[in-house]
Amino acid sequence: MNRFFYFLMPAVCCVLLVACGRPASECCRSESVAQASERSWKDELKAEIPLLGHRNWIVVTDMAYPLQTQPGIKTVYTNEAYMDILDFVYREIEKAPHIKAVVYQDKELLYLNEKDAPGIDALRGQMKTLFGDRCTFVPHEELIDRLDEVSRKFNVMILKSNLTVPYTSTFFELDCNYWDSVKEKNLQQNIIKGK
Repeated sequence: MNRFFYFLMPAVCCVLLVACGRPASECCRSESVAQASERSWKDELKAEIPLLGHRNWIVVTDMAYPLQTQPGIKTVYTNEAYMDILDFVYREIEKAPHIKAVVYQDKELLYLNEKDAPGIDALRGQMKTLFGDRCTFVPHEELIDRLDEVSRKFNVMILKSNLTVPYTSTFFELDCNYWDSVKEKNLQQNIIKGK
């Protein structure tokens, strides 16, 4: 419904303004495709957050990240800057009362140098500022394989950026924010004991 509304409204505005005597080109210039695209992926993420929970994943990637074929994986090309997407996703997860994230990044990121990947030092600094020491580094192929396996049962949302620096994917494995492994272990022990 939201997508239909966003695409229909500019057309309706143009028709109304043309009927009032203004050239159609004036009203149709008011919203660029990039603005509509930005609103779309952000709105889509906000709509998904309440539905996502324990065992779902959200991934922010560079442009060359592969389009995976599992039906549980939804890929959205945002045409936005990587750090803007990363910051937005992280803050949306942090605001949600029901989920928290375990954050993974490509282990290869630690070994990239500025000569081979221009801009990597600044990008690593920005990511460090955003996450602090919350990231666990795992080889890229291992993370892709985990997504492939997880997506057989659970949903994964991938947001592709316009970044062209390799091994910069950030993987958010979602977990329950109000339940932890200690509580779960106690519950299971009580079930076994019959309490």
